[in-house]
Amino acid sequence: MQLRLPTSIPEVQECLADGAVPIGGATLVWATWQRDGFPELAVSLRELPEANAYGPQELGAAVMLHRIDDRVPEVLHRAASGIGTGAVRRAATVGGNLVGSTLRCLLPAAVVLEARAVVLEPEGLFETDLSDLLAKRQLLVGLRWRTPIISGYRKLEEEAGGPPPFVVASAVHTDDGGGNRLRVAVRDGYEVLSGSVACADDSTDVPDALRSTDLGALDPTDWETVRRHVTELLSRPVGG
Repeated sequence: MQLRLPTSIPEVQECLADGAVPIGGATLVWATWQRDGFPELAVSLRELPEANAYGPQELGAAVMLHRIDDRVPEVLHRAASGIGTGAVRRAATVGGNLVGSTLRCLLPAAVVLEARAVVLEPEGLFETDLSDLLAKRQLLVGLRWRTPIISGYRKLEEEAGGPPPFVVASAVHTDDGGGNRLRVAVRDGYEVLSGSVACADDSTDVPDALRSTDLGALDPTDWETVRRHVTELLSRPVGG
């Protein structure tokens, strides 16, 4: 297998035109390739500056998970730190987790941050919704989002050999009208559900309001986890 490491967008486009298969950290595809055969040509974005962007409101697709720290919102930092083992986090990338994984551990965090995906098409770079990214399996170059007022994350203990652990991600944003809006996303099995409701600083009925969203389909045990998480989040001081 020939691996190309382009350093510019035109070079990436040339690789794709030549039929190169995009890879992240290859932690998810290596075993499949060993079984089914390696592609003749692959391309990694690890040397592409745009895919290594890292700041309070952006994260490149080539950034390895172990590098994600408190420079990004808490919800994203905690989601990344809970993925796999240390060895996995030192090899796996943001793009590989979001696009190449069935678990998509970072997706609930990206959803509540209202992140936009920066993708590469033949015409160049452009931003799109996360739903389009996943449906079309586009080449992810990075994520961009608005800084939330506060955010949180909880991952339940997983049972060995069982289904994926239940995950709750949340963030409060200032909306266009100047009020606050809570966004909550969960991973239930392999499915990600989300809901969004307005909230005030002293609101006590926000969890009940969330039940009118897609989150209302959760079973009672999972719903109680969401309710407790949201109650705790809204009781924290801004910036906590």
